[in-house]
Amino acid sequence: MRKTSIILAAIAFAGTTSACKGAEPSADFQASLPAPPPARPAGDGSIFQVGMGYAPLYVGNRARAVGDPVTILLVESTSTSKSAGSKTDREGGFSLTPPTTGPFSLFNPSDASASGSSAFKGQGTATQSSALSGQLSVTIAEVRSNGTALVRGQKLLELSQGKEWVQFSGILRLSDIDEDSRILSTRVADARIVYTGKGSIQRASREGWLSRFFNMISPF
Repeated sequence: MRKTSIILAAIAFAGTTSACKGAEPSADFQASLPAPPPARPAGDGSIFQVGMGYAPLYVGNRARAVGDPVTILLVESTSTSKSAGSKTDREGGFSLTPPTTGPFSLFNPSDASASGSSAFKGQGTATQSSALSGQLSVTIAEVRSNGTALVRGQKLLELSQGKEWVQFSGILRLSDIDEDSRILSTRVADARIVYTGKGSIQRASREGWLSRFFNMISPF
């Protein structure tokens, strides 16, 4: 009885700890700010300074440097479907005709025959769909020599019943950014999108720790 109480107490402590901890945003999504511009040399009174944000006329104010914000248009939509089926059928039999004379004449022809059959039929289907839409502003963390850039960022919402956040990171081509510094999420390579939350609503929508424990050890 005492061992059972200790085990249940340990399970309850583990479940309470995991429930209180909850999901937390990853630390690698911190915004990357550019290095401060170099100080202007003494006595340099020229108006044009390359280090102060020069941009060609065909680029305009489009995001292109480390620390520039880029708006990601989330238009993710996936749908998968799979179906499989199989069917087998097999039959067989044999029979022997005993002689009508001699010691084996006591057997009937039906006593020396056998037959068998087997059949199998299986079918399975699986479908899944997901969609995510919205907008999220991230910052350019790294600009590479081949014209691509690494972006990452997150949006945290403090709600009355908890917290929700969206995290995004990936690699994009600077030429795909439009004049308003926007780009579709479908044009971002190696995209990592995390949408999660923490609070009473998320806890209510999850299965209880005791139920998860018994489902884990259940052989059925």
